Amino acid sequence: MLRVEILTLFPEYFRGPLDHGTLRRAVAGGQLTVAVHNLRNWAEGKHRVTDDYTFGGGTGMVMKPEPFFRAVADLRTPGAYVILLSPSGRHLTQQRTVEFAAHAQLILLCGRYEGVDERVAEFLAHEEVSIGDYVVSGGELPSLVLLDSVARQLPGVLGGGCSAVNEESHSAGLLEYPQYTRPADYEGIRVPDILLSGNHQQIDSWRRTQSLLRTHERRPDLLAGADLSEAERASLSAKSHCESS
Repeated sequence: MLRVEILTLFPEYFRGPLDHGTLRRAVAGGQLTVAVHNLRNWAEGKHRVTDDYTFGGGTGMVMKPEPFFRAVADLRTPGAYVILLSPSGRHLTQQRTVEFAAHAQLILLCGRYEGVDERVAEFLAHEEVSIGDYVVSGGELPSLVLLDSVARQLPGVLGGGCSAVNEESHSAGLLEYPQYTRPADYEGIRVPDILLSGNHQQIDSWRRTQSLLRTHERRPDLLAGADLSEAERASLSAKSHCESS
């Protein structure tokens, strides 16, 4: 079972998402435990202040280090892995979610305002994680994205054995192939005939080809680290050459 502790100034942010879908199923099935904590519980003073002006001047407020350090000291168990959600962090990838899911405890730190005192990133968190090259209002939404993607890696959460590992986008370093369902013909727009053929070997080959083409067109950066055969790499190289000619 994976235990996740979330430290935030806005615990109510998590009420809806944790009650639905994959996260609810993971908690109900006993594969995941999630505890959301109000960071102000570890702040001092009458007003439980968690932010202050930045040294050196500048606009906005920065979150203080003390509440984070105190909270993590109280909550962590042996082997806990501490993650600060930050636009300055490494990008969240499918492979990283697999690695995170292997821990017994994750502690997710949600920043707000202009950011978090650098000492939290440098001396408390094991790493900083970003969900993309853009800025959102705080770490709550990124922590939910991370949590959902990690929950899908826990055995038994999705059902169907290895479905999360073998079929989803990014699992093999590629984008997923196109998916279709009934009706086979909708107002003259037909499902590819190969998918109706019943020939599973040819269907698998078609899906692999479509996955490669989609990745080449939309996320060519992924191909460098993908597990491709020499023939596949040669085919994509030839396609790139034709497109640039």
